[in-house]
Amino acid sequence: MNKPPYQPSHQTGMLWFAKDLPNICSLAGLLCALLGIYFAILQHFSIAVIAMIWAVLFDWGDGIIARNMKDRTKKQGEFGGQLDSLIDMVSFGICPAVFLLSYGQFSAWYLPGAFVIVATSAIRLSYFNVFGLVDSSTYKGLALDNNVLLFAFVFLFESFFSPVIFSIILYAMFIIMAGFNLSSLRTPKFSGAWFYVLVGYTVILTLIYSFIF
Repeated sequence: MNKPPYQPSHQTGMLWFAKDLPNICSLAGLLCALLGIYFAILQHFSIAVIAMIWAVLFDWGDGIIARNMKDRTKKQGEFGGQLDSLIDMVSFGICPAVFLLSYGQFSAWYLPGAFVIVATSAIRLSYFNVFGLVDSSTYKGLALDNNVLLFAFVFLFESFFSPVIFSIILYAMFIIMAGFNLSSLRTPKFSGAWFYVLVGYTVILTLIYSFIF
C-alpha cells in the first residue's frame, strides 16, 4: 500500500517548502537575477545579460518540473506560485530597471524609465495572480520574461551605436514593452517544445556574449 504524501500545515517550517525541487529551480533563477543586478551595477553588461537570460530559463524550468511531479501537494503548489511571482518581480522588474539605470550612468533622467519597468512588473504580476491566464495557452498582454528575451537579442547590436544613442534605444524599448505588458493584446503561452528552443537560445546567446566579453 502506497504511503500518502505528507500534508504540510501552517506549522511546517518555511525551509521545508523551499527544498521542493521546483522551488529550488526558482531560487536558482533568483540567484541569476541577483548576479544580473550585480554585474549591471559594475557595468559588465555582457555578463549581466547572460545572467538575465538564464533567469528566464530557470523561470520556465520550475513550471515544467512542477507539472511533472505527481506527489506534489496543493500547499507546495501554492507556495511555489507565490515564490515564483516574487522572484519574477526581481528577475523581470528590478533587474532590468537596474540595468537601464546603470547603462544610463545612473542619470536621474533614467529614473522614470526604471520606475515604469518596476511598476509595470508589479501591476502585471498582481493582475496575473488574481486572474491568471485567459485560457490554458493564452496570456493577456506580453509576458514579462519575453521582455528579457527581446532585450537580450537587441543588446547584441550595442556596438553599432554610441553609448548615448543606444541608451536612448534601450529606454524607448523598455517603455514600449511596458505598454505591451499592460495591454489587452492576447499573446501565446510558450510551453512544451518551446522550452528546448529557449534552451538553445540561451546557450547560443551565452556563447556569443561570452565571446563579446
